[in-house]
Amino acid sequence: MLGAYRIYRGAVVDSIRIAIVGIGNCASSLLQGIEYYRGKSEKDAIGLMHWDLCGYRPSDIEVAAAFDIDARKVGKDVSEAIFAPPNCTTAFCPKMPRTGVAVRMGRVLDGFPGHMRGYREDCRFVLADEEEASREDVVRTLEDSGAEMLLNYLPVGSEEAARFYAGCALEAGVGLINNMPVFIASDPAWAVRFRERGLPVIGDDVKAQLGATITHRVLASLFRQRGVKLDRTYQLNTGGNTDFLNMLNRDRLASKRTSKTEAVQSVLEVPLDDDNIHIGPSDYVCWQKDNKVCFLRMEGRLFGDIPMHLDLRLSVEDSPNSAGIVIDAIRCCRLALDRGVGGPLISPSAYFMKHPPVQFQDDDAYRMTEEFIRGVRND
Repeated sequence: MLGAYRIYRGAVVDSIRIAIVGIGNCASSLLQGIEYYRGKSEKDAIGLMHWDLCGYRPSDIEVAAAFDIDARKVGKDVSEAIFAPPNCTTAFCPKMPRTGVAVRMGRVLDGFPGHMRGYREDCRFVLADEEEASREDVVRTLEDSGAEMLLNYLPVGSEEAARFYAGCALEAGVGLINNMPVFIASDPAWAVRFRERGLPVIGDDVKAQLGATITHRVLASLFRQRGVKLDRTYQLNTGGNTDFLNMLNRDRLASKRTSKTEAVQSVLEVPLDDDNIHIGPSDYVCWQKDNKVCFLRMEGRLFGDIPMHLDLRLSVEDSPNSAGIVIDAIRCCRLALDRGVGGPLISPSAYFMKHPPVQFQDDDAYRMTEEFIRGVRND
């Protein structure tokens, strides 16, 4: 294994120890996946971009600490909490072994959307009647657990909470993978802070393995490459998980809309006017659960100024779709720690995230990420 062995509480450790804030559907899919691929071989490990990433395999990842604010998760072993309501993603690895890691009460701040109170408890968050964690509590937990990086899975719109946990990661001396659309890695001020501490950060807002945004980007690039003038486009998404319920409050969507729209605009030769592009979550459909349906339309003009249009419907299980990316982001973050690289990881962020510090065409981002993995690039 390329990675350096570490001493944690007197023992040699060669695993990748992660801490997670937000034990929702995405965390559930990630942790199920780590167990699901354990014992498999490369040939039957379907759904991974990399089976062996510089010596690190999915089963080398283990959870060291976890935070949430839901009464049905706080205090439970992580292996139980990932299946507790309102989680509703597919249980593709239902027999999870106990981790010995209990979910700790986190800090609420703006991470509990008030409009959810009007919905059934099995569909929404239920705030735990526990004392909230202080900054000192979170930092101490990260330090004592031996976590090397913190994964942020907070709800969309949790601007204060996301910055609180990013600050805790810096203070505890751990890397950060920011999977939600609050701009940390892509904010120059935060980038400087992580670089000065010598800590890697990957972000912002995870791009699904094969979801609405990456599909939209690839098609927009295809239009450009084939000389088709894209005049207008929309991407409308529906789903039935807490992410979509949370986003019914449009006041929480500013960063999300910016993230998704810029991800598509960035691959166009000339960005579309605001009136000609609409990208974002559209509605909450309870019975869809973790199934996300994207309705995509693109209107353009071909040779001779002849009009054309493309309509696409994409249906995916939302949370496993993100886990396929995050499992590689974790290993790239560990490579940066092994190599002593701090600050935003430009290449992995461009390939894995919707709103990276620097946008690149997907083919270029893929090539750069492969170069980063091989050690040809530092970031």
